[in-house]
Amino acid sequence: METLIKELHRQLVIMNKSAGNNYTLCAATLDNLYSVYPFNKFEYVISHLLGTNTITLKQYLDMRNNYLERNRYLYVFEITAPRTFGETWAQRHLNELVPELRRPTTNYDSDYSGQYDFWYNGIRIEVKASRAVRRKSGKTLIEKALASDSHYGFDMNFQQLKPKCCDVFVWIGVWRDVIRYWVLSSEEVKTNPYYSKGQHRGNSGEGQLWFKESNIAAFVEYEVSGRDILSKIIEKSRVGE
Repeated sequence: METLIKELHRQLVIMNKSAGNNYTLCAATLDNLYSVYPFNKFEYVISHLLGTNTITLKQYLDMRNNYLERNRYLYVFEITAPRTFGETWAQRHLNELVPELRRPTTNYDSDYSGQYDFWYNGIRIEVKASRAVRRKSGKTLIEKALASDSHYGFDMNFQQLKPKCCDVFVWIGVWRDVIRYWVLSSEEVKTNPYYSKGQHRGNSGEGQLWFKESNIAAFVEYEVSGRDILSKIIEKSRVGE
């Protein structure tokens, strides 16, 4: 909610200048405002601005739609449990994009024991997801969430990568406003110069890879649109044959 109020206030300052600086709501009022759902700071600011004719209903709706568009995936940053985000959300999201992917069982792979996430015509697929968050910030995850055009340095870490356990990786990167996808063969991950082996002590064959503003461009050749993920999985499964 604080993130929403800050963004709202930034847009209102700009809008207020063009309307003759009629916006007089005191910041101290907001700080002392007691909120009970659904009556909160957002509702109070909007009702005040509409009631004083500082903004029109159309301006409010335009501002609202713009905010929703720029924060369409902000809800993903509200998922605090790593397993819920990395497994439940990411796997469901990918399966919605590519319904042809199957949950692996021993009926497909007699050696299967949880090593990877999806199966497609003999191809073993592992899904990893990460969120773009502002580096060097002690704020909560949702407050650190970055838009794709942010100038702040960011971290995006794909963890527990085990190239020997799958044929293809699908990586999902989430920003506040966009979701991006990369598809790599296990061999391409294992030999990538940014792949760091030995994430956890004693876990042989496991590593991690960090995306930052300084190296994300090096992975442009692996990036695909959502509709092309399956064809790229098939292509990458043949790497090294």
